[in-house]
Amino acid sequence: MRIFVIGAHGNVGQLLISQLVAAGHTVTAGIRVEQQADELAQLGAMPVLFDLTKQPKALAPLFADHDAIVFTAGSGGKTGDDQTLLVDLDGAVKSMAAAKIAEVSRYVMVSALFVEDRTKWPESIKPYYAAKYYADHWLEFSGLDWTILRPGTLTNDEATGLVTMQPSGGQVARADVAAMICTVLEHPTETIHKKFSFVNGDLPLIDAIKKAD
Repeated sequence: MRIFVIGAHGNVGQLLISQLVAAGHTVTAGIRVEQQADELAQLGAMPVLFDLTKQPKALAPLFADHDAIVFTAGSGGKTGDDQTLLVDLDGAVKSMAAAKIAEVSRYVMVSALFVEDRTKWPESIKPYYAAKYYADHWLEFSGLDWTILRPGTLTNDEATGLVTMQPSGGQVARADVAAMICTVLEHPTETIHKKFSFVNGDLPLIDAIKKAD
Protein backbone atom coordinates (compact mmCIF):
# COMPACT_ATOMS: atom_id res chain seq x y z
CA MET A 1 0.00 0.00 0.00
CA ARG A 2 0.93 3.64 -0.41
CA ILE A 3 0.24 5.37 2.90
CA PHE A 4 0.30 9.05 3.86
CA VAL A 5 1.23 9.67 7.51
CA ILE A 6 0.12 12.99 9.02
CA GLY A 7 2.27 13.76 12.05
CA ALA A 8 5.11 11.63 10.73
CA HIS A 9 7.81 13.32 12.80
CA GLY A 10 6.13 12.50 16.11
CA ASN A 11 7.24 9.57 18.24
CA VAL A 12 4.47 7.26 17.06
CA GLY A 13 4.82 8.55 13.51
CA GLN A 14 8.49 7.64 13.26
CA LEU A 15 7.91 4.18 14.71
CA LEU A 16 5.04 3.72 12.28
CA ILE A 17 7.16 4.67 9.28
CA SER A 18 9.83 2.14 10.23
CA GLN A 19 7.25 -0.62 10.65
CA LEU A 20 5.37 0.18 7.44
CA VAL A 21 8.56 0.32 5.37
CA ALA A 22 9.75 -2.96 6.89
CA ALA A 23 6.42 -4.52 5.87
CA GLY A 24 6.94 -3.42 2.28
CA HIS A 25 4.63 -0.42 2.15
CA THR A 26 5.43 2.93 0.53
CA VAL A 27 5.18 5.82 2.97
CA THR A 28 4.75 9.54 2.40
CA ALA A 29 5.65 11.48 5.54
CA GLY A 30 3.79 14.73 6.12
CA ILE A 31 6.11 17.17 7.91
CA ARG A 32 5.68 20.72 9.23
CA VAL A 33 9.19 22.02 8.51
CA GLU A 34 11.92 21.18 6.01
CA GLN A 35 14.40 20.41 8.80
CA GLN A 36 12.49 17.20 9.59
CA ALA A 37 12.92 15.77 6.09
CA ASP A 38 16.33 14.08 6.30
CA GLU A 39 15.49 12.17 9.46
CA LEU A 40 12.34 10.68 7.95
CA ALA A 41 13.98 9.99 4.60
CA GLN A 42 16.55 7.90 6.47
CA LEU A 43 13.65 5.82 7.81
CA GLY A 44 12.60 5.08 4.24
CA ALA A 45 9.75 7.57 3.82
CA MET A 46 9.26 10.28 1.21
CA PRO A 47 8.91 13.54 3.17
CA VAL A 48 6.57 16.29 1.95
CA LEU A 49 5.69 19.60 3.57
CA PHE A 50 2.17 19.37 4.96
CA ASP A 51 0.50 22.31 6.68
CA LEU A 52 -2.73 21.54 8.54
CA THR A 53 -3.58 25.24 8.61
CA LYS A 54 -4.14 25.18 4.83
CA GLN A 55 -7.49 24.58 3.19
CA PRO A 56 -8.61 21.07 2.11
CA LYS A 57 -8.27 21.89 -1.59
CA ALA A 58 -4.61 22.74 -1.01
CA LEU A 59 -3.98 19.53 0.94
CA ALA A 60 -5.84 17.15 -1.37
CA PRO A 61 -3.21 16.95 -4.15
CA LEU A 62 -0.70 15.61 -1.63
CA PHE A 63 -3.05 12.70 -0.90
CA ALA A 64 -3.54 11.78 -4.56
CA ASP A 65 -2.72 8.18 -5.52
CA HIS A 66 -2.46 7.00 -1.91
CA ASP A 67 -4.32 3.99 -0.55
CA ALA A 68 -4.69 5.19 3.03
CA ILE A 69 -4.17 8.15 5.34
CA VAL A 70 -3.08 7.93 8.98
CA PHE A 71 -3.65 10.89 11.31
CA THR A 72 -1.20 10.75 14.20
CA ALA A 73 -0.52 14.47 14.44
CA GLY A 74 -1.46 16.44 17.49
CA SER A 75 -0.52 18.88 20.16
CA GLY A 76 -1.10 16.25 22.82
CA GLY A 77 -2.15 19.09 25.07
CA LYS A 78 1.40 20.47 25.02
CA THR A 79 0.54 23.64 23.07
CA GLY A 80 -1.87 26.46 23.74
CA ASP A 81 -5.58 25.82 23.42
CA ASP A 82 -5.61 27.73 20.14
CA GLN A 83 -3.21 25.28 18.50
CA THR A 84 -5.07 22.34 20.00
CA LEU A 85 -8.21 23.61 18.30
CA LEU A 86 -6.49 24.32 14.99
CA VAL A 87 -4.53 21.04 14.78
CA ASP A 88 -6.36 18.34 16.71
CA LEU A 89 -9.84 19.42 15.63
CA ASP A 90 -9.88 21.71 12.61
CA GLY A 91 -6.71 20.28 11.09
CA ALA A 92 -8.05 16.76 11.45
CA VAL A 93 -11.40 17.67 9.90
CA LYS A 94 -9.69 19.46 7.01
CA SER A 95 -7.57 16.37 6.34
CA MET A 96 -10.77 14.31 6.15
CA ALA A 97 -12.24 16.76 3.65
CA ALA A 98 -9.01 16.63 1.65
CA ALA A 99 -9.16 12.83 1.65
CA LYS A 100 -12.66 13.01 0.17
CA ILE A 101 -11.50 15.42 -2.54
CA ALA A 102 -8.54 13.17 -3.36
CA GLU A 103 -10.80 10.09 -3.33
CA VAL A 104 -8.72 8.31 -0.71
CA SER A 105 -11.32 6.47 1.35
CA ARG A 106 -9.20 4.65 3.97
CA TYR A 107 -8.48 6.80 7.02
CA VAL A 108 -7.03 5.74 10.38
CA MET A 109 -7.27 8.16 13.30
CA VAL A 110 -5.09 7.89 16.40
CA SER A 111 -7.19 9.26 19.25
CA ALA A 112 -7.01 8.68 23.01
CA LEU A 113 -8.48 6.38 25.63
CA PHE A 114 -11.68 7.66 27.29
CA VAL A 115 -12.31 10.32 24.64
CA GLU A 116 -15.98 9.29 24.58
CA ASP A 117 -16.38 9.64 28.37
CA ARG A 118 -16.24 13.27 29.48
CA THR A 119 -16.14 12.24 33.14
CA LYS A 120 -12.67 10.76 32.55
CA TRP A 121 -11.05 13.63 30.69
CA PRO A 122 -7.88 14.76 32.51
CA GLU A 123 -8.43 18.23 33.91
CA SER A 124 -5.07 19.51 32.68
CA ILE A 125 -5.74 18.70 29.01
CA LYS A 126 -9.52 18.90 28.68
CA PRO A 127 -9.32 21.08 25.54
CA TYR A 128 -7.24 18.36 23.85
CA TYR A 129 -9.80 15.69 24.74
CA ALA A 130 -12.64 17.91 23.55
CA ALA A 131 -10.87 18.42 20.23
CA LYS A 132 -10.32 14.68 19.81
CA TYR A 133 -13.93 13.95 20.81
CA TYR A 134 -15.37 16.12 18.06
CA ALA A 135 -12.77 15.11 15.46
CA ASP A 136 -13.60 11.45 16.08
CA HIS A 137 -17.30 12.10 15.71
CA TRP A 138 -16.80 14.09 12.53
CA LEU A 139 -14.80 11.17 11.12
CA GLU A 140 -17.59 8.71 11.90
CA PHE A 141 -19.96 10.70 9.68
CA SER A 142 -17.41 11.60 7.01
CA GLY A 143 -18.26 8.85 4.57
CA LEU A 144 -14.66 7.59 4.73
CA ASP A 145 -13.61 4.01 5.50
CA TRP A 146 -12.41 4.96 8.95
CA THR A 147 -10.88 3.22 11.93
CA ILE A 148 -10.39 5.02 15.25
CA LEU A 149 -7.65 3.85 17.62
CA ARG A 150 -7.78 4.96 21.25
CA PRO A 151 -4.60 3.94 23.07
CA GLY A 152 -4.01 4.37 26.78
CA THR A 153 -1.16 6.36 28.31
CA LEU A 154 1.80 6.17 25.93
CA THR A 155 5.19 4.85 27.03
CA ASN A 156 8.57 4.36 25.39
CA ASP A 157 8.75 0.72 26.46
CA GLU A 158 9.73 -2.00 24.02
CA ALA A 159 6.95 -3.40 21.88
CA THR A 160 5.19 -6.46 23.26
CA GLY A 161 2.78 -7.18 20.41
CA LEU A 162 0.12 -7.83 23.05
CA VAL A 163 -2.91 -5.73 23.98
CA THR A 164 -6.16 -5.74 25.91
CA MET A 165 -9.26 -4.11 24.44
CA GLN A 166 -11.79 -1.91 26.28
CA PRO A 167 -9.55 -1.41 29.33
CA SER A 168 -10.43 0.47 32.49
CA GLY A 169 -7.09 2.26 32.16
CA GLY A 170 -3.42 1.51 31.65
CA GLN A 171 -0.43 2.09 29.44
CA VAL A 172 0.69 1.04 25.99
CA ALA A 173 4.05 1.25 24.28
CA ARG A 174 4.23 3.67 21.37
CA ALA A 175 5.76 0.87 19.32
CA ASP A 176 2.63 -1.20 19.94
CA VAL A 177 0.43 1.72 18.88
CA ALA A 178 2.40 1.85 15.63
CA ALA A 179 1.99 -1.90 15.25
CA MET A 180 -1.75 -1.57 15.82
CA ILE A 181 -1.96 1.01 13.04
CA CYS A 182 -0.13 -1.36 10.70
CA THR A 183 -2.44 -4.19 11.69
CA VAL A 184 -5.67 -2.31 11.03
CA LEU A 185 -4.35 -1.07 7.68
CA GLU A 186 -3.57 -4.63 6.66
CA HIS A 187 -6.91 -6.02 7.92
CA PRO A 188 -9.57 -3.66 6.56
CA THR A 189 -12.39 -6.21 6.66
CA GLU A 190 -12.06 -6.57 10.42
CA THR A 191 -11.45 -2.90 11.20
CA ILE A 192 -13.31 -0.49 8.90
CA HIS A 193 -15.97 1.59 10.72
CA LYS A 194 -14.76 0.36 14.10
CA LYS A 195 -13.23 1.91 17.21
CA PHE A 196 -10.62 0.16 19.33
CA SER A 197 -9.63 1.25 22.84
CA PHE A 198 -6.55 -0.61 24.05
CA VAL A 199 -3.57 -0.87 26.38
CA ASN A 200 -0.81 -3.44 26.66
CA GLY A 201 -2.22 -6.78 27.66
CA ASP A 202 -2.16 -10.46 26.81
CA LEU A 203 -3.58 -10.95 23.30
CA PRO A 204 -1.75 -10.65 19.96
CA LEU A 205 -2.99 -7.61 18.07
CA ILE A 206 -5.04 -9.33 15.38
CA ASP A 207 -6.55 -11.74 17.92
CA ALA A 208 -7.58 -8.80 20.10
CA ILE A 209 -9.12 -7.08 17.09
CA LYS A 210 -11.10 -10.16 16.09
CA LYS A 211 -12.24 -10.77 19.66
CA ALA A 212 -13.43 -7.17 19.94
CA ASP A 213 -15.47 -7.53 16.74
